[in-house]
Formats: sequence, C-alpha cells, structure tokens
Amino acid sequence: MESKRNVLIVEDEKNIVDILRFNLQRAGYDTIEAYDGEDGLARAIADRPDLILLDVMLPKKNGFDVCRALRERNDNVPVIILTAREEEADKVLGLEIGADDYITKPFSMRELIARVGANIRRTAIAAPALPSAAAAAMPVSGDLSINTDSHQVFRGGTAIDLTQREYELLVFLASHPNKVYSRIDLMEQVWNYGYVGDDARTVDVAVRRLREKIEEDPANPVYILTRRGAGYLFSVTRP
Repeated sequence: MESKRNVLIVEDEKNIVDILRFNLQRAGYDTIEAYDGEDGLARAIADRPDLILLDVMLPKKNGFDVCRALRERNDNVPVIILTAREEEADKVLGLEIGADDYITKPFSMRELIARVGANIRRTAIAAPALPSAAAAAMPVSGDLSINTDSHQVFRGGTAIDLTQREYELLVFLASHPNKVYSRIDLMEQVWNYGYVGDDARTVDVAVRRLREKIEEDPANPVYILTRRGAGYLFSVTRP
C-alpha cells in the first residue's frame, strides 16, 4: 500500500492552519504544521515533506528566507508560496528564489488542493547520477544534451544543475523542436494545470531562469527562443 504524502504547512494564523489541515487530510494527505519561519525551516529539513505550503509573512523568518535557505541546501522539495499580497513583485520574487508556485489569499480550497496535487505529481525522483551519464546523454541541439535516465542535462559534457521544474520544461520543449507553445500551453503541459491570467508570469520566470543556466548568453538565447505574442520554442537548426 502506497504511503500517504506529507504536506508541511508553515503559517502563523491558526485558523488558516486548521482549515488547511482539515482539507488536506480529507484529500488523503498527512500534514505537519509550523507557526513561524524558523520552526518551518527546521521541520522541512528534519521531516522532509513531499510539499510545503509556505506563508510569506511569518514571525522570526519570512517565507522568502525559508525558501531561499532550502534552495541553498539543494533541497528541491516543491514549495507553494501563500501570500495575501497582490503586488506582482512579491510573486516574481518567490519564483526567482526557487518557489514552484504561488497562490494568493483568499483562495478556494479546491484550487489549492488541485495545485498541491499537481506539484506533487510533477515531482519525480531523479535517478542517481551515473559516471557514464554524460556519455549516455542524447544530443538535442548544439552542445546541449539530456540523459533522461539520470534526469541530467549537459552542455559541452558538463552537468548543469536544474530544478525539477526547469528540467521538465526543457525536456518538454526539446521533445517538440521548433514548435511554438503559448504560456497557457506550457502551464497545462508542464505545470499540469491550465490556470491563466497572472499565472502566465510563472512561465516567463521559469524560462528566464532556465536560459541563465543553459545559454552562453541568456540575453541572446540560441536554444529557447521567444515568438512575440505567441510563446516559446526550442530551436533546432535543420541540416
């Protein structure tokens, strides 16, 4: 029998924690709770949850600092930022420091449960790195290659450190070379849900972060190109 997935709730408002706990447990998840950022970080490290619901405005250590600390430890647990703020800059900052998703309060519980499920489903356990991983990688364009067995990406034979989401985005685009996908297409295919509106900004940030890692000159990309008004494509020059 498959064990239940654990969701860590880091939120200082007890009534919100109670509501989240009730609904997550009813949806089949086990929960862990923390009421400040320091305890949330400690529980994330000690309990290794499958996903974290992380409030931004927390006592002792804010949610951005908690997320940043986890990513600096190379912990790629999916993180969904919970914020009451409407400012675009706050949402973008969460994504820039490594959060996988965000949801703005007040939110519907149905939407939140859907996002929790989508992010957990999209998190694959990468195979251990193998000494021959670079040699076994499949060239996709130029000096860029992907080993789908070890979930590793290489440029010029050197491994590139990608988050799971960045890896999935690259593999999806590279699997459909020279085909343009809109932001909504990518939200559906890579993020596994079809929300629109501000969520499209999530795709832009992920593409920018990915370019910074795989492109020699991110300002003038050769792999992931933008088609203004249409979307993004993975460019492969035909012989």
